[in-house]
Amino acid sequence: MSDLRLADLTVTYGRRSRTVAVDAFTDAVHAGEWLGLIGPNGAGKSSLLRAIVGLVAHRGEIEIDGRRVREMSDRERAALVAYVPQQPLIPDDMTAREYALLGRSPYIGYFGSETRRDRAVVDEVLARLTLEEFADRLLGELSGGERQRVVLARALAQQAPILLLDEPTSALDIGHQQQALELVAELRRHDELTVVSAMHDLTLAAMYTGRLTMLDHGRVVASGAAIDVLTAARLRAVFDVSVTVDVDTDGATGESRVIVVPRRSLPAP
Repeated sequence: MSDLRLADLTVTYGRRSRTVAVDAFTDAVHAGEWLGLIGPNGAGKSSLLRAIVGLVAHRGEIEIDGRRVREMSDRERAALVAYVPQQPLIPDDMTAREYALLGRSPYIGYFGSETRRDRAVVDEVLARLTLEEFADRLLGELSGGERQRVVLARALAQQAPILLLDEPTSALDIGHQQQALELVAELRRHDELTVVSAMHDLTLAAMYTGRLTMLDHGRVVASGAAIDVLTAARLRAVFDVSVTVDVDTDGATGESRVIVVPRRSLPAP
């Protein structure tokens, strides 16, 4: 259980002509909360996640449970923050189980080896993602969707209280999308996992996250409940797209779900 606080987080690229990828982002994500980052390509979603995990330089402050991340060692940060990148490096000659075991690295000494507990954690995660049959298969032999689930398994095996997801379901079919997101949702509910995810599918983002923040050119355009953020007018302005936004209410629970449906622009007759 951990809180994540970001204060005036700014990410820039280039030495001479500075390009601002994230501009003074400030937010607090509490234990058990799921914040969804949405926005068009180049909005700053991935840069924000990469700054939190320490892969890009930044200005501003990142704190976990009141402690500055910049004061932590890489090993300490890895025990607190797990990250699923959009384009992970996946070695073809490693098995799925071996790759998932890399998630246990923060708990293994420099000259140690994985324990029975480490292997049990990995086997449980592989099973929950229906990857048992691929555990001893080389990653180079797996499909893109299977490899993406193995990457998620590695992050979940890390058992860090904060999970960062960058387009975690982009290569998955609809069934495995739901399976992966339901597992994250279950961990959020039962273990108070703190989740921040960048997602292109706005309907899935609305369905699974507790709160949405829309970015455009590195700045926050809107933040709040999906029903307030995902308006047709705002999506048209930010994404330059024509959509219909419907609200479906579950008759049994009374829960409202926001559904974003693209509309075709048909030529005039």
